[in-house]
Amino acid sequence: MPPTPDATAPGAAVPDRGRADACPGALRLHQADDGALARVRLPGGLLTDRQVLALAEAAEALGDGELETTSRGNVQLRGLASHCGAELADRLRAVGLLPSDTHERVRNIVASPLAGLTGPAADGTGTGVGTAPGTAPGADVQAWVRELDARLCASDWAAGLSGKFLFALDDGRGDVAALDADVTLIAGGPGTAGGAGPASAAPALLRLGRADHGHPVPRGQEVAAVLDAARAFLDALRANGRRAWHLREAPDLLPAGTVTLPALPGTPPAVGALPGGLSVGMRFGRAGAAQWRALAAACAGEVRLTPWRGAVLPGASADRLSALASAGFRTAPGSAWERATACTGLPGCARSLADVRAEAARALDAADGADGADGAEGADAGLPVLPVHWSGCARRCGHPAGRWVDVLATGQGYRVTVNGPAAAGAAVDVTNEEMAEAVAEARRTTK
Repeated sequence: MPPTPDATAPGAAVPDRGRADACPGALRLHQADDGALARVRLPGGLLTDRQVLALAEAAEALGDGELETTSRGNVQLRGLASHCGAELADRLRAVGLLPSDTHERVRNIVASPLAGLTGPAADGTGTGVGTAPGTAPGADVQAWVRELDARLCASDWAAGLSGKFLFALDDGRGDVAALDADVTLIAGGPGTAGGAGPASAAPALLRLGRADHGHPVPRGQEVAAVLDAARAFLDALRANGRRAWHLREAPDLLPAGTVTLPALPGTPPAVGALPGGLSVGMRFGRAGAAQWRALAAACAGEVRLTPWRGAVLPGASADRLSALASAGFRTAPGSAWERATACTGLPGCARSLADVRAEAARALDAADGADGADGAEGADAGLPVLPVHWSGCARRCGHPAGRWVDVLATGQGYRVTVNGPAAAGAAVDVTNEEMAEAVAEARRTTK
């Protein structure tokens, strides 16, 4: 989890950016209560099976034996000795996970994890951003990831970006576009509804921060437009003598878009078998080295970590699902664990007022048990279930974007609130024993 917070909601006060950006990386380690922490950037969440194994080996040899995924599809090693930085860097370089020492912290790129596997509207969640229902994405988002990463690392100016600055590349289904990245590129689709029109695709849209309008981008200029927007942001900051880490903190610096954006559903991949592979979830994004080896054994050469702390395995056979379930991955939908996250908490973070992961796990397991074998919390009533995040302190590290249930440790229990845009309702203070029921009720909130 990040050692420093972002603004918690649209309209929140802009944080003081007078100090240096201390966001950790693979070379700049963060000292936590459980040892040093390294954050390895994985553009698009992309890993080869060899890289998965290398990370598992590094976690065992240098850290606490576990890896945790972040809300940006990156991966963290914890419990590291303070003197292991050079060995970790050598291990990462050997498998292509550290292509640039100077730019390693700015390689923050999320991408639609199902790109190329299923059509953006096949499950009813398409955005209509120039894409007809049921059609396959027209853009090679993974190629965008590789090009953007290479050009970022090759641009001297890009090293001036904050380690928190985020790029999102959306294939048109509106999943990662809902993460409110600093610069978001949303692929266009067939030019005519129904896909019967010209073969040329509609322009992609460039979203800046949390804007509700986008800039059209001609085909072939998508990655250049993303880079131009990031550089324009840095140039505008310098020209105006302002300091900010995120574009949302200074939305007036760049011109507004002209195309109204559709609703962005932000729907994560369902766990289980997919038309083009497999999808699994991890409890709070953490998995041990043995689990990561099981992931490597089950994949077809590629793993895509998701911003929702799961993994997509393109081309993996459905018969691998049972082995992944046995290894401890979530492989069946309908659990209270879906879209449930938590900060590090005690004992890893001295700021925390509680061991939030242990207490959250008990609450989630209790909710699954109360709802029966399928664990479909709220599903019987047909109610939507909001994401939920447990925090050990007011910084709320790692909280989701959009609307979510905020479960904040108080020292005497927890304060449960529906947070984010269009949130309503008063906070409820509960004891540890009352927390599971209060969280389950809040997740069913529809107003």
